[in-house]
Amino acid sequence: QVQLVESGGGLVQPGGSLRLSCAASGSSFSSYAMSWYRQAPGKERELVAAATSAGGSTTYADSVKGRFTISRDNAKNTVYLQMDSLKPEDTAVYYCNAKIRIFGKEFTYWGQGTQVTVSS
Repeated sequence: QVQLVESGGGLVQPGGSLRLSCAASGSSFSSYAMSWYRQAPGKERELVAAATSAGGSTTYADSVKGRFTISRDNAKNTVYLQMDSLKPEDTAVYYCNAKIRIFGKEFTYWGQGTQVTVSS
């Protein structure tokens, strides 16, 4: 089992940057695929970015490609989301997600979320 704690959210002006962090407790962090999701008011939760367990492969939502970068430091049990050129439509609660498949069964864990507000 793993526990996830996000940090780094806040209020930023359009065009600004933020870096979110997600610290994971528990063992075998490097075995988990890590992702960032977000949920804006009145909208469904959506995948923003994902990184494989080794971090060698990443995927992004079309809306954030070229602006956001997901990275992970397995030695620190932490995954990051660098967000640049932020837009008002990026305003949402951002959630960290960890997934692992063991003997064919998938286990998923969520953090509590961190608010990101992009406004002038």
